[in-house]
Amino acid sequence: MKSTCISLVLLLVMAASANSQEWAKKMFSETTHDFKTVARGAKAEYTFTIENKYEEDAHISACFSSCECTTPQIEKRFLKTWEKTELKAVVNTKDYFGQRDTTITVKFDAPFPAEVQVHIHARIRGDVVMQPEQAQFGTVKLGSTLQRQIRISYAGRSDWQILRVESANPALEGEAVQASRAGNQVSYNLLATLKGNAPAGYVNDNLFLITNDRDSRAARIPVPVVAIIASPLTVQPNPLLIGVIKKGEPASKQLVVRSTSSAPTPFRITGVRSDDPRFEIKPTAESKTMHLLPVTFKGSDAPGRITAKLLLETDLPNAQPVELMVNVQITP
Repeated sequence: MKSTCISLVLLLVMAASANSQEWAKKMFSETTHDFKTVARGAKAEYTFTIENKYEEDAHISACFSSCECTTPQIEKRFLKTWEKTELKAVVNTKDYFGQRDTTITVKFDAPFPAEVQVHIHARIRGDVVMQPEQAQFGTVKLGSTLQRQIRISYAGRSDWQILRVESANPALEGEAVQASRAGNQVSYNLLATLKGNAPAGYVNDNLFLITNDRDSRAARIPVPVVAIIASPLTVQPNPLLIGVIKKGEPASKQLVVRSTSSAPTPFRITGVRSDDPRFEIKPTAESKTMHLLPVTFKGSDAPGRITAKLLLETDLPNAQPVELMVNVQITP
């Protein structure tokens, strides 16, 4: 089996006659995002993932935008093999409106000079204003149901309406109630609900206002919803990178599993399920608030990247099995 962790020296020799910067573009999860139509004042952010798929270390030397309406933010700039970083594009919907098309340029100086362009598109409505910029729930206890209110104001047609609120997420729902109407101005109160069936993890989704706008592109307005659903357990690091090892060699890395409640509850790890038998965790029968667990990889004779999913089961009340992703790179 051929290694999926490619040496850039070999890659660039093979691709010398083609675009010599394609190696850098392959590190990006995607290179374009269209926000479509957004209300003025609404939060408009999108995150691109950058992953170093090569044996050499990578370094991002610069990152800049072609328009002041969009600000790029890089989480970290040095990336070892299989390490990831995030490029966040933040559109300023308060001071700009109309069609906004922006190019973000990301430059690399290691292992070789290269640049990748990421394209952002947004149509910011000046006639619809949203306050606050999103439905922000903060950190929420698992199983809780909460609500947030957002004011939607419109100035334009006298017959403008929000017809309904849609959601593709079963844990989110919304209701828009008209608060006032005078001439060509109307306001609604949007009640956004985060339901108790939301799973543990990060919620970064949208409710959609469906309006009677004649332009179909403008008739669907997203309302960002953000929350962190706190699990009673946390696993760190996750994903776990065991490292780059030679074929046939075993390796291990330590994992920390802990109770996250304000008054930590002792618990036992009652079982571990793995979709790859080469990865193993042997928990003790002891009940405690924090477990230090070695994750062992037994070795492989086939070079390449190996990714496995492990599920940790505990006796902690109301705790769902915790999913752990594990990666290892095998070299010849």
